[in-house]
Amino acid sequence: MTITLHVQGMTCGHCKAAVTNALQELDGVKHVEVHLQEGTVDVDYDETKVSVEKLKEAIEEQGYDVK
Repeated sequence: MTITLHVQGMTCGHCKAAVTNALQELDGVKHVEVHLQEGTVDVDYDETKVSVEKLKEAIEEQGYDVK
């Protein structure tokens, strides 16, 4: 399953790396694509292993707001 999350506060390569790494550490996340210009993150994941709430929490723990 793929979801696009709208994330506020990402402005640079460090932001992109922080969000990507946080999501990839979750069991069930297959692929992460961060789009800084659009402020979005595309996540390909196994919904039987990880919930959307867990994805959002991982991003929020890095200091970003998920809408």
